[in-house]
Amino acid sequence: MAIVGWEFIVIAAVIIIFFLWGPTKIPQLARSIGQVRKEFERGSKESSPGEEKSAARGPQDALIDTAKKLGIATEGKTKDEISREIIQKANTSKDKDSST
Repeated sequence: MAIVGWEFIVIAAVIIIFFLWGPTKIPQLARSIGQVRKEFERGSKESSPGEEKSAARGPQDALIDTAKKLGIATEGKTKDEISREIIQKANTSKDKDSST
């Protein structure tokens, strides 16, 4: 089985790279490529600065934040109970606004 075509080109490129940079530079090059890849992946996973934090956390966190802003205690309650209390509070404030 003979080495032909692109196989020969790959082997020749590896040998040329080995002679140009030597055995000490190749591991450093590979390490730096790995660090660049790691930084790129970390940067792509981070959220952009203009993104809304509550939307990224999920609807349940937004529900709890809304309840706390309205002064509703959330400890020991299910999300259905919390949402019902938010609706009651909103309806109560509507009734107060319409009566004035």
